[in-house]
Amino acid sequence: MTTIQEPLSGTLIRKGETASRGMGEMGQEQFLTLMLAQLKNQDPLKPLEPGEFLGQLAQFSTVTGVQGMQSQLSGMVDALRASQTVEGASLIGRGVLSEGNIASFDGQRPVRGTIEVPDTASAVEVVIRDSMGVEVSRLLLGPGGGEREYSWNGRGADGESLMPGPYQINALARYADRTEALPVSVLSTVRSITVDGQGAGLLLNTDNGRIALSSVRHVM
Repeated sequence: MTTIQEPLSGTLIRKGETASRGMGEMGQEQFLTLMLAQLKNQDPLKPLEPGEFLGQLAQFSTVTGVQGMQSQLSGMVDALRASQTVEGASLIGRGVLSEGNIASFDGQRPVRGTIEVPDTASAVEVVIRDSMGVEVSRLLLGPGGGEREYSWNGRGADGESLMPGPYQINALARYADRTEALPVSVLSTVRSITVDGQGAGLLLNTDNGRIALSSVRHVM
């Protein structure tokens, strides 16, 4: 490759290499000025081929277009984040239903949620365990499939109120020849929101822990 001197800035340009590398760091006006200087100072015995000239222009156009697209996408992301923040703020104080089997009992309000029950299940049992994994209570849901609600009043098998804290909710579907674990959803109350800058989106801070807005199934 031929190296030529650009008289306006004193910068060495290696055709097809340095010009390409610098295009992402200069504006359109600077690039055209540099290109005209390159044409004026090219070696008369080895002039710049039209294809090379057009190729450099095409590279600059591509870089400019990508930068414009990145700017537009950045604006869309900011608008989406602002919309999610407004949406999340409207949920403060409301109940949201999301998949999970850990619920916090506050000593007063019952733990509530839903279970998706297959139509072929003969019965469904809801098993509640404490933080040590010890079973403390068991609920029996009546027959019927679909989304079924459950409610645990915070009392143990002996009828006594249990201590506030986290409890594990598990659901078991009974069939004629087997038992199957079912996914459980828990109802949580939104206390505040957090805007995550690491790509996780909007997070809801609830009495049952932190929940991503995208994982909310229903708003109560």
